[in-house]
Amino acid sequence: MQNYLEFSFKISPLQPWNEILMAELIEIGFDSFTEENDGILGYIQKDLFNDNQLKNLPLFQNKDVKVEFSFTEMPNINWNEEWEKNFEPINIDHKVLIRAEFHESVPGMHEIIIQPKMSFGTGHHPTTHLMIQQMMEMDFKNKKVLDMGCGTSVLAIYAKQIGAGDTKAIDIDEWSVENSKENAERNNVELDIELGTAENLGKDQYDIILANINRNILISDIPVYESVLNNGGQLLLSGLCFFDVDDILEVCTENNLKMKKRLQREEWVSILLEK
Repeated sequence: MQNYLEFSFKISPLQPWNEILMAELIEIGFDSFTEENDGILGYIQKDLFNDNQLKNLPLFQNKDVKVEFSFTEMPNINWNEEWEKNFEPINIDHKVLIRAEFHESVPGMHEIIIQPKMSFGTGHHPTTHLMIQQMMEMDFKNKKVLDMGCGTSVLAIYAKQIGAGDTKAIDIDEWSVENSKENAERNNVELDIELGTAENLGKDQYDIILANINRNILISDIPVYESVLNNGGQLLLSGLCFFDVDDILEVCTENNLKMKKRLQREEWVSILLEK
């Protein structure tokens, strides 16, 4: 069990900055959040917290939003157990249900069953929701798939369930890798799961690449994705706010990737591109 710090962030105006702040906090080690009427509560392991990283977040330099925060140290309790108690199933367009084993099944819906540990990508975040919405309209049959920044591997699992061939999942977080292995077994699918980044990618080529990460990593890694994407292959991106899209598309154009479809949910965006 880990000692955690609880941060209370007061945000004005609340929208869309609460979601943007959560995305930035994830990048510096925060692993769970609770939304409140005037802001969010964010949680981070005490030994992972870096005061300079927090104070230098881009959002704190933005004149369009005011953020105030305070924090307290939390008692040494099992946060996984606490988080599981509040985990709710995710219904995507009444077609796909992401649930834990302790939730009831819903007849007629495609189900992905995950153990709700504190890995990003449970489906609650709008970007994961957007990725699955896009995937529902894509052809994965016998395609070779790569899931970058896989989190719980919910996207890789869904790809396998709807017909994908060899599927690799990569994440920089050890917790996510272990959780992905458990979730793959839980859903009776075979995944090649690795700890690492885009630097892990060798000469293997893929038909579909899924990357639900964040703007800066995507901009850095898109040239690598293009290099391992087959001609006619598809790159599905999210982790983007609406104001990131132009920058992303500029990099994609430079790398011979053309946008085919864009979806938006709240301030978050998913883009499907083709090589």
